[in-house]
Amino acid sequence: MKPLIAIALSGGVDSLVAVHLLKEQGYPLVGIHFLTGYDHADTAQIRLMAAQIGIDLEITDIRKEFDEKVVAYFTQTYLECRTPNPCLICNPMIKFKTIADIAKKLGAAHLATGHYARIIRTETCHLHKGLDSLKDQSYFLAFLSQEQLSYACFPLGNMTKQSVKKIAEEKGLMPIHKTESQDICFIRGKSYGEFLEEQGLKAEPGTTVTTDGKIIGKHQGLHRFTIGQRKGINCPASEPYYVVKIDRTDNRLIVGFKKDLLSAECKVAKIHWINEKPDFPAEVHTRVRYRHHAAPSVILPLDETRVIVRFDVPQEAVTPGQGAVFYCGDEVIGGGFIEEVYA
Repeated sequence: MKPLIAIALSGGVDSLVAVHLLKEQGYPLVGIHFLTGYDHADTAQIRLMAAQIGIDLEITDIRKEFDEKVVAYFTQTYLECRTPNPCLICNPMIKFKTIADIAKKLGAAHLATGHYARIIRTETCHLHKGLDSLKDQSYFLAFLSQEQLSYACFPLGNMTKQSVKKIAEEKGLMPIHKTESQDICFIRGKSYGEFLEEQGLKAEPGTTVTTDGKIIGKHQGLHRFTIGQRKGINCPASEPYYVVKIDRTDNRLIVGFKKDLLSAECKVAKIHWINEKPDFPAEVHTRVRYRHHAAPSVILPLDETRVIVRFDVPQEAVTPGQGAVFYCGDEVIGGGFIEEVYA
């Protein structure tokens, strides 16, 4: 008999189709739905869905852990005038730690999720891009450990989103969430700035200045901005202004033109290697945010936990706080958090 697999059941089409695929392969399944306090489906809907697809369901309340590990990180990073990516924290600390621990207590051999990524298992685990280049989510999984990857299961890794939707339609699988989640899961119906102010972050108005120091306006709080942002600057010019730097010390929003967004290199800290670290200097492709097309670059070591990433061609809107994820071909070899950016 095949081993029990737990699956994180969100109510979306991806986890539903993952259940269908695993059931087709003959695996016994148990669903886990976790409550974060920012949920968009009630437990009755989730229980009904689990009953309709014929699996047992465990509902677990992780509101305390989610607030302490994910929301607090998000808020603190903005307080430091950097731009967070909460999925990079949630996956290793919540989904593949807190939820994986629950799955193990239920006797599951693996925890499956609806991520579009692949694991290739040799003597160790290797994380690879999902087959669907438009949906690939390997970027968000770059900080998983070997132990976490060995426990993970990604049934959709070799599929396209289009084929997943087609299976759902053909099999009559009805997700609770009808549309794709395009934003941070715990912020819906409000701006990031509004959410942060609800968390107790106080708006402190300050000056908006150009890259040469000319004062051209006022901002209503640095937490409302991120590098590369155009919306909300509200200062007329011959061409659009973009945020090029956030000066926390003097509470200044520094803006410039599109050409001013280019960076030739960046310092990346808190480095995590999925397998052994590469030989330096290492030629890789670096993705500096989820929707960024990974750029040819060279990694140069600073110490055991920090590197310099030097791009072959300067990249736009490289942002402190975001993840820098390193690829060799389709394989994720590691990543870290962008600490400083250099022109």
